[in-house]
Parts: sequence; C-alpha cells; structure tokens
Amino acid sequence: MTPPTISFARGAPSLDIVDVEGLREAADRAFREDPGGLTAYGTAIGYPPLREWIAQRHGVDPARVIVTNGSMQADAFLFETLVNAGDAVVIERPTYDRTLLSLRNRGADLHAVGLEADGIDVDELGSRLDGGVRPVLAHVIPNFQNPAGFTLSEPKRRRLLELAGEHGFTIFEDDPYVAIRFAGEPLPTMLELPGGDERVVYASSFSKTVCPGIRVGYLVGPEELIDRIRGLATNTYISPSMVAQGIVHQFCRSGALERSIETVKAALRERVEILASALERELPDARFAPPEGGYFMWVELPEGTDVGALFDAAAERGVAFVRGGDFMLEGGGNALRLAYSGVTTDQVQEGVSRLADAYRAVTASRAPSPS
Repeated sequence: MTPPTISFARGAPSLDIVDVEGLREAADRAFREDPGGLTAYGTAIGYPPLREWIAQRHGVDPARVIVTNGSMQADAFLFETLVNAGDAVVIERPTYDRTLLSLRNRGADLHAVGLEADGIDVDELGSRLDGGVRPVLAHVIPNFQNPAGFTLSEPKRRRLLELAGEHGFTIFEDDPYVAIRFAGEPLPTMLELPGGDERVVYASSFSKTVCPGIRVGYLVGPEELIDRIRGLATNTYISPSMVAQGIVHQFCRSGALERSIETVKAALRERVEILASALERELPDARFAPPEGGYFMWVELPEGTDVGALFDAAAERGVAFVRGGDFMLEGGGNALRLAYSGVTTDQVQEGVSRLADAYRAVTASRAPSPS
C-alpha cells in the first residue's frame, strides 16, 4: 500500500505558514470600508487603491501598473500584446514550464539560453544576437529562478539591459519570488536600473507572499504598453476580482504583508537547510546548490539516470516531484525540481529518504548483471 504522498511538486506555501487570520481580518476591513468598490465590476486596470499601493512600492506612476487575476494572466496579456507567431523570444534553459507552454501555444520561435549559477548566460545571449537572432522579448526570472533556484547577478542585470538597448528587445522581468530572500543581499530590479523604464516589463504576484488562492498579480511597464494591455483586459473580463484585490490591499496596507513574508522566509530557510542536509546524507550522487530564497531547488543526478523511471518509482513510494525535462525544450533527463515550500520539516526528511530509496531501486535495475 502506497503511503500518503509527500509532494515536492507544487510551488505553494503550506497552510501552516499562511496568515489565515490576517486574511480574515483584511477581508472584514475591506468589506466594511469599501463595500461598493468590492462588489461592483470595477475597472480593467484592477482595484485602484491596490494599483496605487503597487505603484508607490515601485516608485512609478499608477498609469504604468495593471493588476490582474494572478501573474499568469498578466503573462498571457503581455504575450498576446507583444508576441506573434514566428517571433523570436529568448527564454532561460531551464525555465518555468507554464511559460514554455504559453509561448509554444503562441507559435513563438523560442531560443533557450543556458542558465548559470548567477543567472542567464549573457555571453551566449550576446553571441546569438550578434549571429542574427532578433527577439521581441527576453523572459527572465531574476530571483530564485523557477525551477533552478538561481539568482541573476547585478552585473548580468546591467548587461541584459545594455543588450536590450542595443538590439531593441523588451525584457520581461518575471519576479514573483523577489520578497522571499532568506540569505544574501537584495539586488536592484532591472526595472529600476538605468534603461529599465524603457526596456523592462516587470511582473510579480501575491501568490507567494500572501497565498496562492488569492490570485492577484500585476505588471509594471511603459504607459503606452500598459494602456494596450488594459484594452485587452477590458475585452477579456471587464475587470479582475475586486474582492480579492481589495483584500490584498488591506493586507498590504495594514503591515500584515511584511509579517507574512517574515514568517514564510523563516520557514523556508529552515526547510532548505534540512533538505540540503538530507540530500547530502541520503542521496550523495545528487548535485545541487542551496538557493538563497524562493521555493525551489534544482537537483542533477549522474548522466544516464532515467528520471522518468525515478518519477514512477518515487510515486510508488509516495513521493512527487517535477522532472527536469518538463522545464526545457530538450534535455534535462537527469534532473528534477524539488519544491520545499509546501512540505513540513518532518516531511522533508521522510520524502528525501523515500526518494533515495527509489533512486537506489532504479539504479540497481539498470546495473549490468554479473557475468
């Protein structure tokens, strides 16, 4: 009988680190203070007070902000506005699987550029641009990248902006994990660096800092582009959820957001430490770099490891993860992504133990028979 599943698959916070009481209080205040605003259709740009709060946080005019039903909706609006079938788009290798799916469905000509420990390989990107690739967009997850957990260094952020200026493409700075830093020093966003106003569209979300169920994300970009996306949003759904956005606004305004972030960071810091120790002890063949924040750790196993077979063997033992190949156009057959955000510390230990048992079973089955 398969034991209850321990899932390293989903990038979502476990219930014990979600501020349920704070959300309940924020909802009560939102309905008491602005019942008309929450219960009406609202506007396509989102709940105006939250839009203004986001604009102030980023130091931009509210006209440069649109608030959406989650960041994936924001991504979809941006791709529909900027990317046509056949357009070249730069992505990281590996990158978020939903981004791959969305861009593939649009018929984009995808150019996957290698990811290093300090972010996308800007030298490789520069060579491709010099070789004639003319992207309309470069999608980059700069902080605690999904799935790799890596962070883009400041020199590379500046170099990306230079390349965007020289070759005329837009940088899509997809940054939902920026606040979840539990080690190291924060870095400036590309949006706020010189040239960012013209060349960067910035996206983030409250899914990782408040809770996934709230479904509130946003874009910050040039006013003309945001206005075009506003027209698309109007024709898509008239307006996003005013109820969800009103609750988020109250949660942020009250200071509960910062308290929630601190709770999440403390919990994830501990989980990363335990996960790294458990992997070193139970799965010494694994190669990984503990991230300084975010939700994910990228793990590589020896060349030739069949992660597909490992996936099945792990499922038989009640462990779930995501295969590395799901985040790449090709390759990744010996890699996997472990999300440590939704598991308790006890589950981390037990989950790695089961994963190691599955790995031993898979490698034993592939070992040559003695002659």
